Amino acid sequence: MVVPKIFVVLAALASARAAVVSRSSYEDGTTLVQPVHKPLDLGSVKPLGWFKDQLELEAAGLSGNMFDFYRFVHDSRYIGGSTEYSGLDEASPYWFNGLVPLAFGLGDERIRGQVKYYLDYILDHQQEDGWIGFETTRATRGLWARCLLLLGLIQYAEADPTETERIVDAMHRYVVLAHRMLKNNYTGLLVHGNDTFDTAGFGVGRTHEMHIPMQWLLERYPRNNSQVIWEVMELMIDGGVLWGADWRTFWTDKSYPKVLYDTTPYELSWVFIHGVNMAEGLRYTLSLYINSGDEALKAQTRKAVDLLAEYHRSLAGTILADEYISDLNPSRGAELCIAAEVMFSSSYIYQYLGDNDIADWAEQTAFNAFPVSVAPDWWSHQYVQQENQPWSRNLSTDDLWWDVNSYANVFGLEPNYPCCTVNHPQAYPKFLANSFATTADGGLAHVFLIPGTAATSLGSDGSNTVLVSANTTYPFGHTITYSVSASEPFDFYVRIPTWADTSKSTITSTSTSSNSRIETRSSNSSTVSPSSLGLHHIPIPAGTTTTTVRLSTTPRVVPRANNTAAIYYGALLYALAIEHDTVTFPPVEYRSMRVLPPSTLDPDGRTKDFALTPKEGTLWNVAIDPSQIRVVRRSSSSNGTTAFEEHDTDDVLEVSPDELENPIWELGAPPVELRVAAVEIDWPIVMDTAADPGTFDVKPKGKPFAARFVPYGSSKLHMALLPVLELDDVDFGI
Repeated sequence: MVVPKIFVVLAALASARAAVVSRSSYEDGTTLVQPVHKPLDLGSVKPLGWFKDQLELEAAGLSGNMFDFYRFVHDSRYIGGSTEYSGLDEASPYWFNGLVPLAFGLGDERIRGQVKYYLDYILDHQQEDGWIGFETTRATRGLWARCLLLLGLIQYAEADPTETERIVDAMHRYVVLAHRMLKNNYTGLLVHGNDTFDTAGFGVGRTHEMHIPMQWLLERYPRNNSQVIWEVMELMIDGGVLWGADWRTFWTDKSYPKVLYDTTPYELSWVFIHGVNMAEGLRYTLSLYINSGDEALKAQTRKAVDLLAEYHRSLAGTILADEYISDLNPSRGAELCIAAEVMFSSSYIYQYLGDNDIADWAEQTAFNAFPVSVAPDWWSHQYVQQENQPWSRNLSTDDLWWDVNSYANVFGLEPNYPCCTVNHPQAYPKFLANSFATTADGGLAHVFLIPGTAATSLGSDGSNTVLVSANTTYPFGHTITYSVSASEPFDFYVRIPTWADTSKSTITSTSTSSNSRIETRSSNSSTVSPSSLGLHHIPIPAGTTTTTVRLSTTPRVVPRANNTAAIYYGALLYALAIEHDTVTFPPVEYRSMRVLPPSTLDPDGRTKDFALTPKEGTLWNVAIDPSQIRVVRRSSSSNGTTAFEEHDTDDVLEVSPDELENPIWELGAPPVELRVAAVEIDWPIVMDTAADPGTFDVKPKGKPFAARFVPYGSSKLHMALLPVLELDDVDFGI
């Protein structure tokens, strides 16, 4: 998080003040733009199947245990400790924002106890003037980390009604103070004099992060305080604009940098090109659109998505930025924090725009970019991943990245800045919470197709009690069976991904309705017919209904620059599997690289750092012929050993729950793999990593063979972007 001096341009702001946008009236939340798909309150959606396994691993891993020992949470100054990693004071607020949805989504009482302790402490110690936190001076009180606290608080208030009133009370007291601070020359947002709370400017690049909790408060509990709430949002934006951090100036064809090198002309602030800022900045224009209804801001949100997708989105769905954007070369790093924030941003944007490809993007990141950087047991993580990553170890140089150290793609406790340690827990719990949503016509939709249940009340008076269970192994299999019960008829929707062949994908429903006299059954089957937003409509009668969706698809080859290609099957990116050896060593401190003291490590010894290197004889240096691909699935041979048999891609991929191993994001665990024609090539090493395709000649060595490709998220060492050659026919031996 060190800011390159070349990008730090601060204006003289000591006496400057921007005028607050005047409003004819300050309404409550009834004037806010409503989402196309509105998520259910936290706790309404529960996980099933492999996704429940993942959340249980998260709870049992680092995320669910750092409260007990990790110094930036366990010894946080927010709960009476003495440790923070920077003047931003963001560590435990990040943790709280992620652990609240984990606690209530999973229903884990131990995790609920952790967040309850934290909640009680920060509310019981709210200062007399309304400040939430430990800081007592103007120089140290920054608003940015409060945004994270408020995000955690509103989730808690949704999930536990017994705490709602005291949370809302505390928020209103804080909002009045924040309003007074911002009116006083943007105190707490813009740095003046000897202020230390944000000397780099991260908070001014994230001013819109105040909007989600303020809009929630305005809509649900305005308490005759609407004008203050509105003005807090407006003042936050105005202060950022004054500093030079207006994302409306960045998300344009003219300003957005297609590539960015030391020699690239660039005149805007550094905050825009920082990867995590950019992932959060996707929400900026949308936040303003929700307040104003200005369609131009909605259109610019779509423009932001498109610009990022074309120029800086990775094959796995995240943003290539280490920590700053540059180009799409596969040696570039992608920070784990970015994947977590992209998942939330794409989910949030999808709720308001409704564009199907944005939901695909959220799934792409959730099933590829995020899990590849997290150890299978959730006890360690990388700071940055690479699309082509033949090893994960302390490199001999950090020259290939902008602001990341050589240790950053080691799996560890804090392999670089600790922000990823405390921020990554939010990713999967929030993805679960956003997987079901109500629709504008009063229906319910399953939008992210993971296994789970949704319990809610529909209808204008909430009288229709609905329970939906989605039983599926998606994305490892391509079928979903829904069990639906409803006291009254309602409209149910299933999102059909853009990669599905709608001419071959089918849906079958069987309904049972009964009254005191008679029970009736009906059944029908058809091909899917999604709307322009990608939703297939299923009318659900009162009673019980079972519906099975079968998504048909074949492997997709995506060509990239320099005659390279990547391969997808369904929602999963596939990559060359690299068997590896593991070396374990004690966790090190992210700045000094000295071994961390036992006081900040797991007392049971589960916190370790890991270096992964290819096993002797394992090839990573290959080119492929993507015209020769076979889909294979695991089967048990007669002698009990593991074998693979070919899957006919004309058939929908059905995978049963007992075929999924736990943990699933581990090499060899997913039951479906690809075999791809490949040949060994000479592949140079540059700056201690695989050279980028296009910088060397591709020359085959030896005979073509069938290479093993596996889901990217399961192979911590991998090659995902490979040179393409035309090869002789390969004997796949299946």
